[in-house]
Amino acid sequence: MIALDTNILARYLLDDEPAQARAARRLLAEAKSAYWIPVTVVLELAWVLRKADAPRRLVMERLRDLLSLRNVRAQNADLVFQALRWAAQGMDLADALHLVLSGKAERFATFDEALVKQARKLGAQPPVSAP
Repeated sequence: MIALDTNILARYLLDDEPAQARAARRLLAEAKSAYWIPVTVVLELAWVLRKADAPRRLVMERLRDLLSLRNVRAQNADLVFQALRWAAQGMDLADALHLVLSGKAERFATFDEALVKQARKLGAQPPVSAP
């Protein structure tokens, strides 16, 4: 298994550096290889795509498509896909990942009032509230 850094996946998705994009496409096209994407790379990749002015909806679609490739495995895949669903419904992806990865907690404490409202609206768990 080959673990992938954000810069490989950014070049693959953005095609903004032609030589690196070709190398990234070749790497991901290797049928015999399996690829690992850590949660931290998912988070950083979303940030890079947004900084490249990709619309929020497109970022979520691209991440979902990438993580659905046959030979790609994401760390905590079920949780990452849940975070992507919440993000597609309006929650910030970073907040969604923080929350979903805190699933064993009795609650998630934050001063972020928007997150509290969004989490309640989505029925996200653990419950989110101010301290």
